[in-house]
Amino acid sequence: MRMNGTRRKPVDLEKSLAELETIVEQLEAGEQPLEKSLKEFERGVRLARECESALKDAEQRVQVLLGGQLADFGVDEESGEPAGEDPGD
Repeated sequence: MRMNGTRRKPVDLEKSLAELETIVEQLEAGEQPLEKSLKEFERGVRLARECESALKDAEQRVQVLLGGQLADFGVDEESGEPAGEDPGD
């Protein structure tokens, strides 16, 4: 995806989620000055949006790989195997 003629840097989803979790913990503790809390909140909002965008991009890639259809990746309750897979394959 392009923004202003340049490619966006890929989001490291795990790193971004870990940073977002840290920000939430700091904000919940309520021990920071207001201005620092506001800056951290802004950073958290940006991270959340980046993560959402990365997840949407991944979903689109999966749809392309599956021919435009999303499959249920749940677990079969009886066998414990991923749904839709034949254990004999």
